[in-house]
Amino acid sequence: MNSDQTTRPELPPRVLGLDVGSKRIGLAVSDPLGITAQGLETIRRQNKRLDLEELGKIIRQYSVSEIVVGYPLRLSGAEGTQSEKMQRFAEDLRKKFGLPVHLWDERLTSSQANRLLREMELSIQKRAGAVDRMAAVLILQNWMEARESARDC
Repeated sequence: MNSDQTTRPELPPRVLGLDVGSKRIGLAVSDPLGITAQGLETIRRQNKRLDLEELGKIIRQYSVSEIVVGYPLRLSGAEGTQSEKMQRFAEDLRKKFGLPVHLWDERLTSSQANRLLREMELSIQKRAGAVDRMAAVLILQNWMEARESARDC
């Protein structure tokens, strides 16, 4: 093998978690072992094309093999307008990237994220910026734990 053919260890595929809002997309990625979710920098939404471009960069950077999108259900569990928007967004992701996209019930993740951030005593301004990232972490972490529980059964 010559010096141009240096081999890099194959990175394990990761899972990307998204908390999609009208203004921002919170991001989280699984660690290399698929045990914990780690928050990434939030994307400020612009338009569909640019949002998907930004997500494409993240997908390539982290060798993402699956995507989990927070699925906003009503407290009763019923679907609403936001649920339909996320179904369309998930379908856009499938078409654009050819990856499996899972919708995951995100009820209460934003309020849980806010509570955790309040406990950390972040200022309101810092909390506003961090809540989307924290919600994405919670969505992805809950999905990974549920998947692991299903495997153990």
